[in-house]
Amino acid sequence: MLRDVLTQKGLSNREAEVAELVTKGLSNKEVASQLFVTEKTVKFHLTNIYKKMNVKSRAQLIVWCMPHLSFTEEAPEANQPATNTTNNTNTIPAGNAPVGGLPGRGTGFGS
Repeated sequence: MLRDVLTQKGLSNREAEVAELVTKGLSNKEVASQLFVTEKTVKFHLTNIYKKMNVKSRAQLIVWCMPHLSFTEEAPEANQPATNTTNNTNTIPAGNAPVGGLPGRGTGFGS
């Protein structure tokens, strides 16, 4: 989806690919590694992207792209029953002792 929007804005397929990876948080080095190019090539593409998108920085590019980015992370399924992982050994048992003292000794506050 993002890549389509970027190509409609005049970016080449490769520039759109670089912009998408940068928007996902990858560094220039990581983008270069993933696309099998040099870091210098990524910087060259970013310079062209900034000019075509009329942005001045990586941060502005990311802000522009975020509304168009589709997140593919899946949430845990709501239909699965929750497992009971509560450990009752660390809970404080309910009691009838007054706060601040022991039974029959008062609260310890002036009594």
